[in-house]
Amino acid sequence: MHIIFVRCAVPRSTHSDQYRTLTALLVEARKSAGLTQQQVADRLGKPQSYVAKVEGNERRIDVVEFIALAKVLGVDPRGVFDTLLARIDTP
Repeated sequence: MHIIFVRCAVPRSTHSDQYRTLTALLVEARKSAGLTQQQVADRLGKPQSYVAKVEGNERRIDVVEFIALAKVLGVDPRGVFDTLLARIDTP
């Protein structure tokens, strides 16, 4: 039996317009809170490069990480999620 892998033209989710919208909302929230990437990283107990990679769409975050980021930024995760849903065009 042979298994053949076919590469699809579907973009990785970190490079989709929808994902960029999410990271833009997080960057906007960070800047509105007057926080640097380093300050956010310190509050999360992570290196500054973690925040830079999230904001630069180089690293995906899961829902638990999203909630932690939103709370550190002083915003309600539900509000950010509602804004994201309103801005993205989902099929």
